[in-house]
Amino acid sequence: MIGMSFGNKINMNRILLSAFLAFILFAGFAFRPDPTAFSQVETPGKDETLRTYKHDAFKRGETLKYRMHYGWLDAGIVTIEVKDEAREIGGRKTYHVVGIGETKGSVDFFFKIRDRYESYIDEEALAPWIFIRRVNEGGYKINQDYIFNHYKKKVDVGNNAVYDIPEYCQDMTSAFFYARCLDYSKAKEGDVFTINSFVDKEVFTVKIRYIGRETIDSDVGKIKCLKFRPILQKGRIFKHEEDLNVWITDDKNHIPVRAQAKILVGSVKMDLMEYSNLANPISKVN
Repeated sequence: MIGMSFGNKINMNRILLSAFLAFILFAGFAFRPDPTAFSQVETPGKDETLRTYKHDAFKRGETLKYRMHYGWLDAGIVTIEVKDEAREIGGRKTYHVVGIGETKGSVDFFFKIRDRYESYIDEEALAPWIFIRRVNEGGYKINQDYIFNHYKKKVDVGNNAVYDIPEYCQDMTSAFFYARCLDYSKAKEGDVFTINSFVDKEVFTVKIRYIGRETIDSDVGKIKCLKFRPILQKGRIFKHEEDLNVWITDDKNHIPVRAQAKILVGSVKMDLMEYSNLANPISKVN
C-alpha cells in the first residue's frame, strides 16, 4: 500500500487475512504453476483417511468481482474465481481457486501491484494441497509454492524446508473459502471463530468476532449481511480493534460484500460489484 514500508506491508497482509482473506487477493499477470508440483503431492497410504466436510457455500464456476478503494482513490479491481475444472491431485478431486486483479488509475502509476494467489483445495476435506503466490508490489517480489501433506500434517515450502502444521491447516486463499463454509446459523453476538492458516512460513491464527446482523446498501443492491470484526494487534497498522469490519451475505453463500478498514496511513475499502454462478440465492432485499 502507498506510504507503507515493506515490513508494515507484510504485517498488513496478515491482518487482512483476518478479513476472510479478501484484501490480499490483489492479483494479476498470467501464470501457470510448475507441473512438477502436482506430482510431489503424496498419495494416501492404505490406512490414511481425511475428513469429509460437507458444504454448499460455493461451486465450480463461481466468480466474484470487487472494487478496491484507498482513501478516496479507486485503487483497483479484484476477481476471485472457482475454476470450472476438477483436477485430481494425489488421487483426490480439488477446487482450483484463483484471485486475479490489479491496481488502476493514479494508484497504478505511483504503486503498481501485480500479484496472483492460487490454491488447489481438496473437494471433500476443504484443505489445500498446493498454494501458489506471485507478488510484485512496486518492485517488491515474493514467489511461494507450498505443497501440503495433511496425512502427515506437514507443508513443504521448497529448498528442503518442511514445517509442521495443525490439522487441516489452510493457506491464504483456501482460508477465504473455508471461512465461507463455517456454520454461523447459531452465532451469538460476541462469538469468536478461529481458522489456522500457514502464512510466510509460520502458522497464523485468524480470530473473527461476530458482531450481528446488518442490512447494507452495496453496488449489487441492498443486502442482508452478517457483520464480523477480526481480533487485531493494535498499534502497527490499526489504532483500534474496531477499525476493521467485514460484512458477508446472510445466506448459504457467505460472500464478502464489504470490508472496510481504517489504517494509520488512511483507509481501505472493498465492495462487491459483480457476482455470477452462485451456489445459492443471495440475500438481496427487494
